[in-house]
Amino acid sequence: MNTTAPAGSRDLPHPSREEIRLEGVLHALSDPMRLQIVQELAAAGGDELTCSQFALPVTKSTTTHHFRVLRENGVIQQIYRGTAKMNGLRKRDLDDLFPGLLDALLAAAARQSARQN
Repeated sequence: MNTTAPAGSRDLPHPSREEIRLEGVLHALSDPMRLQIVQELAAAGGDELTCSQFALPVTKSTTTHHFRVLRENGVIQQIYRGTAKMNGLRKRDLDDLFPGLLDALLAAAARQSARQN
């Protein structure tokens, strides 16, 4: 994985498509806060969202941790645009590697949420 960014750079490390592993994706999506982030990104229909657009009931440092886990496991792409850190779902990569997995997980999460409400 590209684990280091150039000195002085604000580029964040991301795994290449070939480095994304099923167990990493499943781990990243096993946490309710991270699953909520992915659901919100999926609902955005391909648009990127800033970190501040997510209303998570956790501290800023915990939010940062959740985004890092998603990024390091290839679920999201994060890039800086000016001072904003933009987040996008790596749907194409995930669909190519694990056809139907993301859609099935999102549908299951929606059904679970409906049962709990």
